[in-house]
Amino acid sequence: MKRAGFRAHANVAADGPRDSASQVSRATLGLREMLLRGALRPGQRIAEIPLSAKLGVSRTPLRLAFEKLEHEGLVKALPNSGFAASEFSISDIWDAIETRGILEGASARLAAERLENPAQLEPLRKINRTMEVISGVDVEGFAQYLSLNEVFHLAIFDLAKSQALRRSVDQIYRFPFVAPSGRVILRQTGPGWNAIRPIAEEHHRGLVDAIEHREGARAESLAREHGRITRRHLEEALADRSFLETIPGARLIKVQTAGRI
Repeated sequence: MKRAGFRAHANVAADGPRDSASQVSRATLGLREMLLRGALRPGQRIAEIPLSAKLGVSRTPLRLAFEKLEHEGLVKALPNSGFAASEFSISDIWDAIETRGILEGASARLAAERLENPAQLEPLRKINRTMEVISGVDVEGFAQYLSLNEVFHLAIFDLAKSQALRRSVDQIYRFPFVAPSGRVILRQTGPGWNAIRPIAEEHHRGLVDAIEHREGARAESLAREHGRITRRHLEEALADRSFLETIPGARLIKVQTAGRI
């Protein structure tokens, strides 16, 4: 695989950097979207020629896209040649959510320890205030809420000043159902959402307060507890099989193993 990857990189470089980068980006985004939509069956070899035509890219950038998505865990290399969509067990997702909590907890602790000026927290407070007044009852408002939620979480990683943590969490966020912007989990209607939302917002306020007062242990504990809300959302979604049919990425998960939830 490494040798093939080297040849792919060499060929792309020969095509010209800007056009090549654009094709690789288009191939990666298109392929990722198809995987999360369930258009490619897990375990089945993906035919490269029709796929490259569908995505409007040549086979070289498509192979680079495969390599990138293999690194993300969304595809896997087959023993002889080619790639297939990955399949995740529910245990894989629980582990990813747990890892997310560990990483976000570490980032919150470092943010508290490394905060230089309390004024740096004002953007987080502004995000919280905006989130709290969004009704979230329509698609547009809900999408805005989720986007702000992701910005809040990434801002804490920025305050932690750790590139290693940021790279690690970027990897974990790529798992289906794990990222804080994951509309695939959150539901803006129903008793689950109404019960969980105020808890999540209180966690946000507590995190800002703990970081401001340099309370690293408290910030870490709050962040890890906050991460478990993602699991609660997913458990609710998994309990509704009809809802699962509408979730991007659901077909990559062996839902039948969820009986032990």
